[in-house]
Amino acid sequence: MAKSDSVQRIPGYCALCISSCGCISVVEDGRLVALEPDPSHPTGKALCSKGRAAPELVHHEGRLLYPLRRVSPKGDPEPKWQRISWDEALATTARELKRLADEQGSESVAFSIATTAGTSMQDGYPWVERLRLAFGCPNVVVSMELCNFTRDFLYAHTFGAGMPMADLEHTGCVILWGHNPSSTWLPHGARVAAARARGAKLIVVDPRRVGFASKADQWLRVRPGSDGALALGIAAVMIGEDLFDRNFVRDWSSGPFLVREDTGDLLSGADLSEGGDSALRVAWDQASNTPLLYDMAAGSYARAGADLALTGEFSLPGPNGVTQCRPAFDLYADLCRRYTPERVEELTWIPADQVRETARLMASSGPVSMFSWAGVEQHSNSGQNSRAMALLYALTGCFDAKGGNVLFSKVPVGDVTGSGLMAEEQGQKTIGLGQRPLGPEAINGWITTDSLYCAILEQKPYAVKGLVGFGGNILMSHSDGVRGAKALDALEFMVHADMFMSPTAQHADIVLPVNTPWEREGMRTDFVVSQEASRHVQMRTAMIESRGESRSDAWIAFALAGHLGYSEQFWHGDIDAGYREKLKPNGVDLEELRNNPGGVQLPLQTIYKKYAGSGRGDAPGFNTPSKKVEIYCETFMRHGYAPLPEYVEPGMGVADKSDLAENFPLILTSAKSPQYLGSQGRAIAALRRIEPEPRLEIHPDTAAARGIQNGDKVALVTPHGELRVIAKFSPNLHPNIVVGIHGWWQENRALSLAGYDPLSVEGANLNAAFANETIDPIGGAAPHKSYACQVKVLDQVS
Repeated sequence: MAKSDSVQRIPGYCALCISSCGCISVVEDGRLVALEPDPSHPTGKALCSKGRAAPELVHHEGRLLYPLRRVSPKGDPEPKWQRISWDEALATTARELKRLADEQGSESVAFSIATTAGTSMQDGYPWVERLRLAFGCPNVVVSMELCNFTRDFLYAHTFGAGMPMADLEHTGCVILWGHNPSSTWLPHGARVAAARARGAKLIVVDPRRVGFASKADQWLRVRPGSDGALALGIAAVMIGEDLFDRNFVRDWSSGPFLVREDTGDLLSGADLSEGGDSALRVAWDQASNTPLLYDMAAGSYARAGADLALTGEFSLPGPNGVTQCRPAFDLYADLCRRYTPERVEELTWIPADQVRETARLMASSGPVSMFSWAGVEQHSNSGQNSRAMALLYALTGCFDAKGGNVLFSKVPVGDVTGSGLMAEEQGQKTIGLGQRPLGPEAINGWITTDSLYCAILEQKPYAVKGLVGFGGNILMSHSDGVRGAKALDALEFMVHADMFMSPTAQHADIVLPVNTPWEREGMRTDFVVSQEASRHVQMRTAMIESRGESRSDAWIAFALAGHLGYSEQFWHGDIDAGYREKLKPNGVDLEELRNNPGGVQLPLQTIYKKYAGSGRGDAPGFNTPSKKVEIYCETFMRHGYAPLPEYVEPGMGVADKSDLAENFPLILTSAKSPQYLGSQGRAIAALRRIEPEPRLEIHPDTAAARGIQNGDKVALVTPHGELRVIAKFSPNLHPNIVVGIHGWWQENRALSLAGYDPLSVEGANLNAAFANETIDPIGGAAPHKSYACQVKVLDQVS
């Protein structure tokens, strides 16, 4: 971009996180000086403090600006580096990766890619993923199990799709479950606020009274990790008081399918007659008082207009005798009835009357929409908890209905991630796939850090010797950071690309400097939060020249691909050809996008209840094995998981809970700071002045019992570690809950120069106090949000 002495106001969007807020970048004499909201953009009504601090990020003195090579031994607490050229950095990296692949197979190298939800990796992810698959690497850490696995992938085992966005323009009741958009997703939060202003009711499930919880009609102060019991209890009231959409459950769910009482299998055609079709399922027609066959492939019953039973006990004769059966919905209702409001109060610490009131509010407030996020992900029981939430939502009948959670029409795009580049048999080598056959590992080789560390340190199931990292600060963002550091030091070769020298980057052999979103182009084809946003396509221009020799993640991926011999798979180094392939299905011209920096809108319209078709016998149903909403999940059962969402108590990070009450009587949960993006941003003085030090929220009574004053330096102790934090009183917390925030590692020299003396962040890594002793058996999530702990004044710590 040509330099100018004049002030430029350039439209674009902030690419620091999933919000992708539309904004105007103000550039003066080649420097980014300000970021302002762009109200004309679908996501541009407001900017958070992180976005407004972008100029300080871009021009920060601590950024990595040149490729570096380690010149001190691994394990050195103060590693030393030598500046090298890009040619040397890329040639060294390619040589080492080829060596490992030739000696031990390409599976001996793993990748780590920062989340696109909370970093600027959205610009580079498709190209880095393409590089990984071209290399033949079946293992990549992307933090999926800690962020959105259950919402976006496990949800599909119930509805055939990940949790869609809420149609907030038409909703009557908004449920925010473990999700605080005012801190994490401003465009979503603005639409929730608008829905509330129009009169929509608001239900918030959160241990903390923050953000929308303070404005909710029902704030459910849930005990961390007990969300499944709450969902079952609310469902019990809705079923018991006939407050659910019976027609939807009967017609569009597998609720009428009969379940064998002896085996727990769904009754099939083979159970009714010799030579019967085992692919057929069976329901009971109350009108004819006979069984009715359901064709899974066609998604239809043998006879239309039947009165299908949702409850009852049935004895059906077959070639092997009489089989006792009950409808799947009846079994689900039985499960829910075990969670009376009084029992739910014992498990969740939410008053029984509030459970009843919430169920009635959901039933009486018009179409219901629900959205969840990390608050329900990071528990050792997150998989079935999320299933319970999905079935609760199924009772409303609002899936893909106006005002509910709607699958908005999306801009069609070409797949540039290289999904066909890696051989299928290579994908079967994904670490952890055998333990979690329905987990992130099965979707795209997304492994946990626990699996990675095990493969490095213990060589199980095989040895991982190399790591290619793009921005992922795994030592600060995942549990067991001490073990993780040992694992990284044990690698034969590690290359890491980032904007700053993070604790994870310090273990690399080669460090590559990444530029910021304002120094590179980026494309987005879906701004997610509404139909208007989902039809918006935009090419963000580079606002300023890249500082130093920093380059984009995309540039690095293309350059490394060339050195590795994958030029043909990367359009011979022409990233524009890659962009054009992505745009080809929607007909948008790349130059048209560049000539319209504010983006273009495609004429997409919302179609509600797509599962029902036009009503002329063309209903496609849901994208599940049964083409119905799966009340009773056969896929789960085939893989050893309960087909109904049976509630299991959270593991609290320890297998043996015998000494918890005496030594670790409190529950540690974690939250996101509105000032920081995970482990990023603490070097930014504008943000650090707002939140200068690591704090632990604690109830005043809990603190008083331990002799702690507001603002005291305290020790947070878990069965696996301890850290130093500042006590911050929070009277709205339950007295048995404390709340920490992860990601502290950067000191801030500007604060010291200004005379402020914050607590040193050394020893403040929250995730160092977490281990992987209890993880979710389906998705592998570590219990970062439900962990046993104790809090002591510092002089009491041995």
